[in-house]
Amino acid sequence: MFSVAVIEDAEAAEVSLDPVRARLLAELAEPASATMLAARVDLPRQKVNYHLRALEKHGLVELVEERRKGNVTERMMRATASSYVISPTALSAVQPDPAQSPDRLSARWLLAVAGRLVRDVGVLITGSTKARKRVATFAIDGEVRFSSAADRAAFAEELTVAITNLVSKYHDEDAEQGRDHRIVVAVHPSVKTEPEEH
Repeated sequence: MFSVAVIEDAEAAEVSLDPVRARLLAELAEPASATMLAARVDLPRQKVNYHLRALEKHGLVELVEERRKGNVTERMMRATASSYVISPTALSAVQPDPAQSPDRLSARWLLAVAGRLVRDVGVLITGSTKARKRVATFAIDGEVRFSSAADRAAFAEELTVAITNLVSKYHDEDAEQGRDHRIVVAVHPSVKTEPEEH
Protein backbone atom coordinates (compact mmCIF):
# COMPACT_ATOMS: atom_id res chain seq x y z
CA MET A 1 0.00 0.00 0.00
CA PHE A 2 1.28 3.45 -0.95
CA SER A 3 1.11 6.33 1.53
CA VAL A 4 -0.27 8.61 -1.22
CA ALA A 5 -1.56 7.74 -4.69
CA VAL A 6 -2.64 10.02 -7.50
CA ILE A 7 -5.97 9.69 -9.29
CA GLU A 8 -5.58 10.88 -12.88
CA ASP A 9 -8.71 9.40 -14.45
CA ALA A 10 -11.98 11.39 -14.31
CA GLU A 11 -14.11 8.26 -13.77
CA ALA A 12 -11.84 7.07 -10.95
CA ALA A 13 -12.08 10.52 -9.37
CA GLU A 14 -15.87 10.40 -9.57
CA VAL A 15 -15.93 6.92 -8.02
CA SER A 16 -13.63 7.99 -5.17
CA LEU A 17 -15.68 11.10 -4.35
CA ASP A 18 -18.85 9.13 -3.62
CA PRO A 19 -19.25 9.44 0.19
CA VAL A 20 -19.93 5.72 0.73
CA ARG A 21 -16.96 4.71 -1.41
CA ALA A 22 -14.69 7.26 0.27
CA ARG A 23 -15.69 5.76 3.63
CA LEU A 24 -14.93 2.25 2.32
CA LEU A 25 -11.50 3.43 1.15
CA ALA A 26 -10.80 4.78 4.64
CA GLU A 27 -11.98 1.52 6.23
CA LEU A 28 -9.74 -0.49 3.89
CA ALA A 29 -6.48 0.81 5.34
CA GLU A 30 -6.44 -2.74 6.71
CA PRO A 31 -7.73 -5.71 4.67
CA ALA A 32 -11.40 -6.51 5.11
CA SER A 33 -14.16 -8.46 3.39
CA ALA A 34 -17.52 -7.11 2.23
CA THR A 35 -19.14 -8.82 5.22
CA MET A 36 -16.75 -7.15 7.65
CA LEU A 37 -17.23 -3.76 5.98
CA ALA A 38 -21.02 -4.10 5.90
CA ALA A 39 -21.11 -4.24 9.69
CA ARG A 40 -18.82 -1.20 9.99
CA VAL A 41 -20.66 1.05 7.53
CA ASP A 42 -24.17 -0.25 8.27
CA LEU A 43 -24.98 -1.32 4.70
CA PRO A 44 -26.07 -4.68 3.26
CA ARG A 45 -23.16 -6.87 2.12
CA GLN A 46 -24.46 -6.87 -1.48
CA LYS A 47 -24.40 -3.05 -1.54
CA VAL A 48 -20.84 -3.05 -0.17
CA ASN A 49 -19.81 -5.58 -2.85
CA TYR A 50 -21.28 -3.29 -5.53
CA HIS A 51 -19.17 -0.36 -4.28
CA LEU A 52 -16.05 -2.52 -3.89
CA ARG A 53 -16.33 -3.69 -7.51
CA ALA A 54 -16.47 -0.06 -8.68
CA LEU A 55 -13.42 0.83 -6.56
CA GLU A 56 -11.54 -2.26 -7.77
CA LYS A 57 -12.34 -1.51 -11.42
CA HIS A 58 -10.54 1.83 -11.05
CA GLY A 59 -7.55 0.47 -9.14
CA LEU A 60 -8.46 2.07 -5.82
CA VAL A 61 -8.74 -1.24 -3.96
CA GLU A 62 -7.01 -4.56 -4.55
CA LEU A 63 -7.56 -8.19 -3.70
CA VAL A 64 -5.25 -9.29 -0.88
CA GLU A 65 -6.46 -12.87 -0.48
CA GLU A 66 -9.42 -15.18 -0.94
CA ARG A 67 -10.67 -17.30 1.97
CA ARG A 68 -13.01 -20.28 1.72
CA LYS A 69 -15.83 -20.17 4.24
CA GLY A 70 -18.07 -23.16 3.62
CA ASN A 71 -19.58 -22.73 0.14
CA VAL A 72 -18.56 -19.08 -0.06
CA THR A 73 -15.26 -17.52 -1.10
CA GLU A 74 -14.60 -14.42 0.96
CA ARG A 75 -12.54 -11.76 -0.84
CA MET A 76 -10.24 -9.75 1.43
CA MET A 77 -9.73 -6.29 -0.09
CA ARG A 78 -7.40 -3.42 0.79
CA ALA A 79 -7.09 0.17 -0.43
CA THR A 80 -4.15 0.69 -2.79
CA ALA A 81 -3.11 3.76 -0.78
CA SER A 82 -3.79 5.29 2.61
CA SER A 83 -4.61 8.63 0.96
CA TYR A 84 -5.32 9.94 -2.52
CA VAL A 85 -4.80 13.16 -4.46
CA ILE A 86 -6.94 13.93 -7.48
CA SER A 87 -4.77 15.28 -10.29
CA PRO A 88 -5.96 18.24 -12.35
CA THR A 89 -5.54 15.83 -15.28
CA ALA A 90 -8.90 14.39 -14.23
CA LEU A 91 -10.42 17.74 -15.22
CA SER A 92 -8.68 17.66 -18.63
CA ALA A 93 -10.12 20.65 -20.53
CA VAL A 94 -10.50 22.85 -17.45
CA GLN A 95 -7.34 21.97 -15.53
CA PRO A 96 -5.40 25.04 -14.35
CA ASP A 97 -2.70 26.43 -16.64
CA PRO A 98 -0.17 28.73 -14.94
CA ALA A 99 0.87 30.09 -18.35
CA GLN A 100 -2.56 31.74 -18.76
CA SER A 101 -1.99 34.58 -16.30
CA PRO A 102 1.41 34.49 -14.59
CA ASP A 103 1.46 36.79 -11.56
CA ARG A 104 3.93 36.02 -8.77
CA LEU A 105 1.75 37.79 -6.21
CA SER A 106 -1.58 36.17 -7.12
CA ALA A 107 -3.01 33.44 -4.88
CA ARG A 108 -4.93 32.09 -7.89
CA TRP A 109 -1.73 31.82 -9.92
CA LEU A 110 -0.11 30.02 -6.97
CA LEU A 111 -3.05 27.61 -7.01
CA ALA A 112 -2.55 27.00 -10.76
CA VAL A 113 1.17 26.34 -10.14
CA ALA A 114 0.28 23.94 -7.31
CA GLY A 115 -2.16 22.19 -9.64
CA ARG A 116 0.58 21.74 -12.22
CA LEU A 117 2.86 20.42 -9.47
CA VAL A 118 0.26 17.81 -8.47
CA ARG A 119 -0.28 16.86 -12.13
CA ASP A 120 3.43 16.59 -12.96
CA VAL A 121 4.46 14.70 -9.83
CA GLY A 122 1.47 12.41 -10.31
CA VAL A 123 2.61 11.60 -13.85
CA LEU A 124 6.15 10.96 -12.57
CA ILE A 125 4.89 8.68 -9.78
CA THR A 126 2.69 6.72 -12.18
CA GLY A 127 5.59 6.23 -14.61
CA SER A 128 8.11 5.35 -11.92
CA THR A 129 5.73 2.85 -10.33
CA LYS A 130 5.33 1.06 -13.65
CA ALA A 131 9.12 1.12 -14.18
CA ARG A 132 9.74 0.13 -10.52
CA LYS A 133 12.04 3.10 -10.02
CA ARG A 134 12.16 6.02 -7.61
CA VAL A 135 11.54 9.61 -8.65
CA ALA A 136 14.35 12.05 -7.78
CA THR A 137 12.52 14.82 -5.94
CA PHE A 138 13.23 17.23 -3.12
CA ALA A 139 10.87 19.33 -1.01
CA ILE A 140 11.08 21.62 1.98
CA ASP A 141 8.06 22.47 4.08
CA GLY A 142 8.11 24.89 6.97
CA GLU A 143 6.70 28.03 8.51
CA VAL A 144 8.04 31.50 9.17
CA ARG A 145 6.34 34.28 11.14
CA PHE A 146 6.85 37.78 9.73
CA SER A 147 6.51 40.80 12.00
CA SER A 148 5.28 42.98 9.13
CA ALA A 149 4.27 43.02 5.47
CA ALA A 150 7.56 44.81 4.76
CA ASP A 151 9.49 41.88 6.28
CA ARG A 152 7.50 39.44 4.16
CA ALA A 153 8.26 41.44 1.02
CA ALA A 154 11.97 41.61 1.93
CA PHE A 155 12.00 37.85 2.56
CA ALA A 156 10.38 37.21 -0.84
CA GLU A 157 12.97 39.43 -2.54
CA GLU A 158 15.92 37.74 -0.78
CA LEU A 159 14.49 34.31 -1.55
CA THR A 160 14.12 35.25 -5.22
CA VAL A 161 17.75 36.41 -5.37
CA ALA A 162 18.99 33.25 -3.60
CA ILE A 163 17.04 30.92 -5.93
CA THR A 164 18.13 32.89 -9.01
CA ASN A 165 21.78 32.62 -7.91
CA LEU A 166 21.48 28.87 -7.31
CA VAL A 167 19.84 28.32 -10.70
CA SER A 168 22.58 30.38 -12.39
CA LYS A 169 25.25 28.34 -10.59
CA TYR A 170 23.88 24.87 -11.41
CA HIS A 171 21.90 25.23 -14.65
CA ASP A 172 23.79 23.74 -17.63
CA GLU A 173 21.92 24.20 -20.88
CA ASP A 174 24.58 22.19 -22.75
CA ALA A 175 24.58 19.08 -20.51
CA GLU A 176 23.72 16.31 -22.98
CA GLN A 177 23.01 13.77 -20.23
CA GLY A 178 21.29 16.38 -18.07
CA ARG A 179 17.64 16.42 -17.13
CA ASP A 180 15.44 19.46 -16.58
CA HIS A 181 13.88 19.86 -13.15
CA ARG A 182 11.04 22.22 -12.22
CA ILE A 183 11.49 24.47 -9.19
CA VAL A 184 8.46 25.67 -7.29
CA VAL A 185 8.86 27.99 -4.31
CA ALA A 186 5.75 29.28 -2.60
CA VAL A 187 4.97 31.44 0.39
CA HIS A 188 1.41 31.83 1.64
CA PRO A 189 -0.24 32.56 4.97
CA SER A 190 -0.60 29.48 7.18
CA VAL A 191 -4.09 28.07 7.54
CA LYS A 192 -5.24 27.33 11.05
CA THR A 193 -7.02 23.98 11.12
CA GLU A 194 -9.71 23.29 13.67
CA PRO A 195 -9.04 20.23 15.84
CA GLU A 196 -11.31 17.31 14.96
CA GLU A 197 -14.03 16.52 17.46
CA HIS A 198 -14.17 12.91 18.63
